[in-house]
Amino acid sequence: MSTKIAFSAAYIAGTVAAALSAGTLATTTAAQAQEKEKCYGVSMAGKNDCAAGPGTTCAGTSKVDYQGNAWTYVDSGTCTTMELPGDRMGSLEPLERDMPS
Repeated sequence: MSTKIAFSAAYIAGTVAAALSAGTLATTTAAQAQEKEKCYGVSMAGKNDCAAGPGTTCAGTSKVDYQGNAWTYVDSGTCTTMELPGDRMGSLEPLERDMPS
């Protein structure tokens, strides 16, 4: 086998391996996203994943602990059963509690 053919075969094999790997990565990412849900009112200040209400942009912009309109991704099915201080509960919808002053 000539060097040129060997190189071409290696290139094709590498390309196929990369494509298969990318497909697996996309499937894994989609599966992981399905295993998570947005949970409002459970983030510590500055630790939210997104949506921290008016005047904020996105991730890391919540101003107070457990801010009701800020969400974090949590494992599916755990949001409303999370134990939080002060008789708080997580919610699948934005809350009106613990808003910044």
